[in-house]
Amino acid sequence: MQQYFISVADPRRDNRSHLLIDIIMIAICATIAGAEGWIEIARFAELKEDWFRKFLTLPNGIPSHDTIGRVFSLLDPEQFQVSFMAWIRSCVTLTNGQIIAIDGKTNRHTFGKDTKPLHLVSAFATANGVALGSVATDVKSNEITAIPELLKLLDISGCVITTDAMGCQSDIAADIVNNGGDYLLAVKGNQGLLYRDIKAIFNTVDLQATWGDLLKTSTTEDKNHGRIELRSCEVLSGSEVITKLRHKNNWLNLNTVVKVTATRTIVSTGEITSFSRYYISSLVDPSAEYCQQAVRQHWGIENSLHWVLDMSFREDESRIRTDHGPQNMAVLRHIALNLIKLDKERKVGVKASIKKAGWDDRYIEHLLGV
Repeated sequence: MQQYFISVADPRRDNRSHLLIDIIMIAICATIAGAEGWIEIARFAELKEDWFRKFLTLPNGIPSHDTIGRVFSLLDPEQFQVSFMAWIRSCVTLTNGQIIAIDGKTNRHTFGKDTKPLHLVSAFATANGVALGSVATDVKSNEITAIPELLKLLDISGCVITTDAMGCQSDIAADIVNNGGDYLLAVKGNQGLLYRDIKAIFNTVDLQATWGDLLKTSTTEDKNHGRIELRSCEVLSGSEVITKLRHKNNWLNLNTVVKVTATRTIVSTGEITSFSRYYISSLVDPSAEYCQQAVRQHWGIENSLHWVLDMSFREDESRIRTDHGPQNMAVLRHIALNLIKLDKERKVGVKASIKKAGWDDRYIEHLLGV
C-alpha cells in the first residue's frame, strides 16, 4: 500500500526528521483503530512503536502530535486524494453497469473563525461499498461545480452515475456521457419545465393505454420496523416519449424517464403516506427492475458511507480545522473505512472492526497486507 503514497510531495521546507511516508502510514493505521485527531494518532503510535518498526523506518522515533498535525495541515489534499484514488483503483474493479453514487456531506464542526465547514462531494461504488474519491467545497451549493471536478478524476467508463437533484444539470450529464458513462439523475423543482413535463407524462389518465409496450413497471414490497413499504417503478424510453419534453436537446443522450413511488403503511395505526420521485437517464431501454434497483442503491452512499463515517468514525464531531487538515483527515477516514470494507474475511460490523484494529496488531497487518 505504501507505494501509492510515496510520491506525495513533502510540504515541509525544513525539519524533516520524520519521513513523510512514515507519518502517512502511522495516521492510516491509527485511524483504522479509531483515532480521531492528531493527539490520538501520536499516542497510538507511541504505544505501538515496536510494532511500527516492523515495516516503517522511523529514523527519529515517533513524531509528535504537533508534527503530525502540521504535516497534514500543509499536505496538498489534491495530491493525497489522487494517491488515494490510485490505490483504490488497484483494489476495486468496476463492472459494466455498476452504480456509482455521487453525493455531498458537510463535516459540521470543521468550521473556523473565518472559514465555513468542509463540504465533501464523494463518489461511492455501491456494489463494493467503498468510496472512490472526493472533492472538497466550502458550501453545499458548490456541488454543481464540484461534481465535474470529481468526474475528471474517476474512470466511469461503462458505469451508471446517480445523483440527487443538485446534480441534475445538463453540463454534468454531458460530462458523464463524454467520459463513457451513463446517468440516472433525480429531477425536482430546480429543473422547473423538465420536472413539470415528466410529471405530466406519468400523470396521464391511463398510462398503459397511452404508451402500451413502451411502459415497463416493477413493484417490490418490504415489511420491517412495523411498516409496510410498497415501491413501484414506471419507466418510459424512446424518442416518442422524449419528444414530449421541452428543452430535451439540452440533455445529451436523454433516452429514458423514470417515476418511482413509495407508499408506506404504518401497521399499528393504518396511516398511509405516499410520495413520488422522478428521474432522467441516458440508459437505452432499461428495465424497470434495473432502474428501481439503481435508485435504491444510490441511497447506499447515505447509509453505508456518510452514516458510517459519523457513527463509527465520529466524523461529524471532528474539530480539526487548520488549513488542509480537515480535508486530509477525511481522506484518512475514507482509506480506513475502505480497508475494513474490502476485508473479505470480515464477519463483524465496522465499529467492531475498529475496536479489533485497536486490540490486535495482526488485524491491521491483515488489512494492509504487510
